[in-house]
Amino acid sequence: MMELLPTAAPVRGFLDWPVATDPRQWTAEVALFGIQHSEPYARDPWPNDQARAPDAIRLQSANISYGPDQWDFDLDAPLRELAPRCIDLGNLAWTGGSYDEYSEAITDRARHLWRQGTQLFVLGGDHGVTIPMLDALDALGETVHIVHIDAHLDWRSDVGGVRRGYSSPLRWASTKAAVSGMTQIGLRATGSARRAEVEAARAYGSHLFPACQVHEHGWAPVLSTIPRDSAVYVTIDADGMDPTEMPAVMAPAPGGLLFRDVAPVLRRVAREHRVVGMDVVEVAPSFDYANGLTGIMAGRLIMSVLGASWEAGGAMRLRHETPRKPRD
Repeated sequence: MMELLPTAAPVRGFLDWPVATDPRQWTAEVALFGIQHSEPYARDPWPNDQARAPDAIRLQSANISYGPDQWDFDLDAPLRELAPRCIDLGNLAWTGGSYDEYSEAITDRARHLWRQGTQLFVLGGDHGVTIPMLDALDALGETVHIVHIDAHLDWRSDVGGVRRGYSSPLRWASTKAAVSGMTQIGLRATGSARRAEVEAARAYGSHLFPACQVHEHGWAPVLSTIPRDSAVYVTIDADGMDPTEMPAVMAPAPGGLLFRDVAPVLRRVAREHRVVGMDVVEVAPSFDYANGLTGIMAGRLIMSVLGASWEAGGAMRLRHETPRKPRD
């Protein structure tokens, strides 16, 4: 493990949480940080638009929540009554050196925080930023089920020789001993996946739910694939949501998932399981509405998981511990 280096200060703390860029201050039950970069593809601009998203989302904090003491009707309580100490660790920017070094530094930070029992939230960056988080899951000491919301399968072994780009995080997850299985939700239209990638995902045993199936059959089949009392890592690509609600994405596809369905499902997952970590990725701020709706939605999805997790006793509660009774 390398020495934990300081992070870069964000434009403001997420929800105005205290900012702690010095690793000596990283002691909290909940922490959030921005990962701005993944391994780039030669065909794409660098840095890409998604690298701006962590701060763009933070800038919507006042619209995500008016304050921790304000009544939150989605959570049925003020956030302060549910959440413990929360800190914003700033941004993990790639400013020089090799991508290997940058990725390893992210993984080391995540391992450090998970070993001390911190619930982690990540603002991306494109979907490749999930990969160094997956590399850190072994620090939890138990297997983790991946819940993935996305229009795309993300199962390429490589694109042009790049193995840790935005087309590969779920394929990468399939190679990790700490990953026990996957539920992939919202798939639709076309992306980088070909027949070979779909067959590889099915052979692995990933549960694939195209958006049209969710719309037709509901969420019960989806929820049944998450093992009882499991640790869960949630990764949400913004294009998994319908672009009428989250427009700021690079690959919009009609027919996506709706917030009114996804938010209560995430709250249920957080209450019934233990969401040890979550990322929201692929927000492209240049394409957002003037009111910043995509950034607000990203923050509200995080709020849903955070509030429900701690209503139930915390993401790191003991296995087999009965979750607290949800509020009526």
